[in-house]
Amino acid sequence: MKTFSLTTAAFLISSTAAIAQIETRTVTFENEGATLSGTLYLPEGHSGEALPTIVVTGAWTSVEEQMPAVYAEQMVERGFAAFTFDFRGWGKSGDLPQNVRFVESPEAKTSDIRAAFDFVATLPEVDPVRINGLGICASAGYMVDAVSGNDMVQRIGLVAPWLQNEEIVNAVYGGEEGVHGLIAMSREAEAAGGQIIPAAGPKGAEGVLMPIGGYYYEEDRGAIPAYDNQWNNAGWEGWLTYHPADNASRLTQPLAVVHSESAAIPQGVQAFLADYAGDATLKMLEDVTQFDFYDNPEDVTRAADTIAAHFATPGSDS
Repeated sequence: MKTFSLTTAAFLISSTAAIAQIETRTVTFENEGATLSGTLYLPEGHSGEALPTIVVTGAWTSVEEQMPAVYAEQMVERGFAAFTFDFRGWGKSGDLPQNVRFVESPEAKTSDIRAAFDFVATLPEVDPVRINGLGICASAGYMVDAVSGNDMVQRIGLVAPWLQNEEIVNAVYGGEEGVHGLIAMSREAEAAGGQIIPAAGPKGAEGVLMPIGGYYYEEDRGAIPAYDNQWNNAGWEGWLTYHPADNASRLTQPLAVVHSESAAIPQGVQAFLADYAGDATLKMLEDVTQFDFYDNPEDVTRAADTIAAHFATPGSDS
């Protein structure tokens, strides 16, 4: 029965590093011929027991040190282990086929998440029957697709999910004409072996993908040294023809969503939940922007509280 809670408001490779009361361990794992770099987050002084674990993924073009790390630490503070990683073609991970990088590929990223689930289940610190998935922004759709039909994953959480369908794509990207133009650009870039431009910059900057807000180009926020800040125009077609808001019927695991009417495309959540037949918790916060969900302490804490409570629900085996 569908229920809604509405409110307003592999291979270990390096030494362990301590961050506050959290220990991190760098790992690598393989998927489709590439080596991916990830991080296992554990409570400091972890005694060795297998913990319920959350695989955390972030917004498009992001690397694991950005919002995935923020939420991984939040989950560990609430008693879980957590795992983040760089997708193929981004950050410290290996390339996509043909040495391609910086392509926002829903298909490839979904495959990488599935591989991450398989990998963490082999780690001695992870309880393989208590694995969950948390997707933020664009990776919410990838997480839904990676979890759907995957008996390894018990529950799923989404924070500020970007869940688009054809109608939303047309509204965001300049109507059918604008979408067709970007797809034509994508095909030209792919034929040329890729066309790399900056991913983010301030308003008025030229050749940028996201000239909005400040998260991705403010050094005390998302513009950290690890961030690639690159976008390959060859990725437009895969992204624009990806409609995760239409994929709700694939998902059977219990779901928790935290979003805001002030954040990106909340109508996508509405469309998704209309077709979702499982148990859902929806928490809508007031006046929280998309970027606030990435690193604003108060808003991150509220989102993390809801997601952690969902993953720890009695009867969830986590």
